Amino acid sequence: MKLAMHRNRLTAIAAMLCLSAAGHAAVTPQEAAALKTTLTPLGAEKAGNQDGSIPAWTGGIKPGTGVGPNGRRDDPFADDKKLYTITAKNVDEYSGKLTDGVKALIKKYPNSFRVDVYPTRRTAAAPGWMYENTLKNATQGKMTDGQFPEKVFGGVPFPIPKTGAEVMWNSVLFWRGAAYHVDVQAFLGTSDGNIVMTVDAGNDLQFPYYDESYRDKFTGEWLLARVLNYGPPIRAGEALLVRNQFDDAKSRGYVYVTGQRRVRRLPNLCCDTPSPASAGVMTFDEIGVFTGSLERFNWKIVGKKEIIVPYNSNRILVPPKTSTVIQPNHLNPDYVRWELHRVWVVEATLASGKRHAAKRNLYYIDEDTWMPVLGDRFDAKNELWRTLFSLPLAAPDLPGAIQGPYGFYDLLGGTWFSSQHMNETKVQYKFQKPKPESTFTPDALAGEGVR
Repeated sequence: MKLAMHRNRLTAIAAMLCLSAAGHAAVTPQEAAALKTTLTPLGAEKAGNQDGSIPAWTGGIKPGTGVGPNGRRDDPFADDKKLYTITAKNVDEYSGKLTDGVKALIKKYPNSFRVDVYPTRRTAAAPGWMYENTLKNATQGKMTDGQFPEKVFGGVPFPIPKTGAEVMWNSVLFWRGAAYHVDVQAFLGTSDGNIVMTVDAGNDLQFPYYDESYRDKFTGEWLLARVLNYGPPIRAGEALLVRNQFDDAKSRGYVYVTGQRRVRRLPNLCCDTPSPASAGVMTFDEIGVFTGSLERFNWKIVGKKEIIVPYNSNRILVPPKTSTVIQPNHLNPDYVRWELHRVWVVEATLASGKRHAAKRNLYYIDEDTWMPVLGDRFDAKNELWRTLFSLPLAAPDLPGAIQGPYGFYDLLGGTWFSSQHMNETKVQYKFQKPKPESTFTPDALAGEGVR
């Protein structure tokens, strides 16, 4: 009898361990009901903070054109006045509201880097159908092997996250439309103050995860991306194709190299592998602060904090010349808007037996949009190495938020990189109908490349 009870107990424990390994269970219907009451439809706290410096969410940005007759995006908050400015002289006063990376930048460049803080505007929004899908995901979605989601589609996968991995998947899959085209330029800043263009390209991106036509056939391939380089001259004609899946082992990437006149498959799209789209200076998992596999790290929610972050920075698109917003050592502070927002703080520590250039990372994920806005990377000596940034832009024509310039600052070497600049392009983010899937194939890539 006792032996049978012991065996039953062991069986129950084994079953629990298998369930834990298989994936985190979805939230209960009672928990999910908060998405209609105390939480926004995407999972943020609806109420403002205690002192009112973060207002309540009242529906986000109202739908509108957002684009002027010349194809350039408007700054809907151009008349806002600064609340205060943080410099090297008063940075300690605001230390609790700043990330380590931002504080390090202020101290590294005391005469030029500053943080201009404006009124907080909670512009996050999405179509009603996405709110409905998010509610469904809350009770159906789960994580497979703690690495990638399943049984989710068309909305925030884990609007009430219980693990760091769930928060990070929310950040990877933040709403930015089902398909868009954007022409961008990217620049590398050297430690001695020189600025070098690394990319001048046209990008077509599609998100089958948000494409209703994929609902019954979605298999985890969440991103289709095609990049055609117009310049600089040494890279003109090169093309890149990426097809990302939840299970990163199934992701595929291809590059067309003009000198070889052929399409070659990229061996690895993961983690700290240099990305060809950044001329190799940014790793795949640094694109947009974070876009990558979770398998090399252990992920933990540190908590939710009120942090001053880049937000609603449409003003960075206004100048007609990129040289106005790019200056030696960092972006021109005149064109970066900062606001106080609640963010999820997630820590990633290198898993046992895994390799990565960064031993530890801290990511700051906006609670309203789930967009990753800042990140800090630490090297093998646990020294703050790189700080990552992303500038969210308000897009009433979506409606929602889109990702503007993003990049990193190397706090040790002094170099920096900034991509997705659209100051000299004719159209700044053109939302469009998804293209045929055949557009995102190696054969189509070869046809786009310049021989």
